[in-house]
Amino acid sequence: MRKIVYSISMSLDGFMEGPDREIDWHLVDDELHYYFNERLAATGAFLTGRVTHELMAGFWPTADRDPANAGPMAEFAVIWRNMPKYVYSRTLERADWNTTVVHDVVADEVRALKAQPGGDLVLGGADLAASFAALGLIDEYWIYVHPVLIGRGRPALPTSEGRTALRLAGSRTFGSGVVELRYERAGKPSQG
Repeated sequence: MRKIVYSISMSLDGFMEGPDREIDWHLVDDELHYYFNERLAATGAFLTGRVTHELMAGFWPTADRDPANAGPMAEFAVIWRNMPKYVYSRTLERADWNTTVVHDVVADEVRALKAQPGGDLVLGGADLAASFAALGLIDEYWIYVHPVLIGRGRPALPTSEGRTALRLAGSRTFGSGVVELRYERAGKPSQG
């Protein structure tokens, strides 16, 4: 069965974006971007909220047409366009670029999606992750810790009433100082 993977970049002090939604402190160089591309190309779909989807749809569909975006950015544009996407939104009625609009996070529907063949499902966006976490639907966390303290902003990880035991499934350090930490729910076997 496919896993739901929450993938997030965050500052060392735990924020995914600054107080004005800025992410200019993300250190995504070619090494890290190629790594993201390799990991994400092997997945089966992107699951995002409306805001994240609209940000992505505002840039990636044509990013590879700009010569300034050669290399890993152009490569990711193709990955993003071709990847099936599910956008969770109560207000959005339709979306382009191989996207299915889903109005509510329903645990049984998510489990049915996980049961379909294909690669793991990558979850993006803090609000959507909080909804999935509250229903116990996140199987693995891919956390990219950037070597910066931003002081305040939007927390990267959802808060919950309960405790979720995790175990380290892997880690990697990049030349920029970014560290990948992969955690999975305790009791599940590691797969790489």
